[in-house]
Amino acid sequence: MTFSRPVEDEVDRLVAAWRQERPDLDVTPLEVLSRVSRLSRHLERERRAAFADHGVESWEFDVLTALRRAGDPYELSPGALLRATLVTSGTMTNRIDRLAASGLVTRRPDPEDRRGVLVRLTPAGLHRVDAAFADLLRRERELLGGLEQHEQQALAGLLRTLLVPFDASDSGVQ
Repeated sequence: MTFSRPVEDEVDRLVAAWRQERPDLDVTPLEVLSRVSRLSRHLERERRAAFADHGVESWEFDVLTALRRAGDPYELSPGALLRATLVTSGTMTNRIDRLAASGLVTRRPDPEDRRGVLVRLTPAGLHRVDAAFADLLRRERELLGGLEQHEQQALAGLLRTLLVPFDASDSGVQ
């Protein structure tokens, strides 16, 4: 049985150079995290392209998808949107104003809280977010195309293990 040698990538070259120049340091974290960083840049480029193709900015996509995930009638309070997008209240107010001016969301009084409002996707907002999300998923599938389904699942599990402590600290859970 013959095994083919794995393809060398830029990170392999970077790690080899550091091992040569700094043999006193353990550079093994670079083997994983430099690849994650590089992949993140490729993913971000694809995200921007998918959003641009549908006339959506990244911040708009974040708000619109939070509303879309809420389910019919695709409506949340500004506070719920804050928690979903991790931005300040002033930033969220500005974002809602801009989305409303673009006709992608509307505001209405909250029937359960006379002082509150609810933000709802318009039909145009629903169409735009659905199209952008479908395009994004197509592009993400292409990025993962070199992995079999079971490899994608294994990678997702490993990355989850790394991210859970950060997610817990971001949400205030210790």
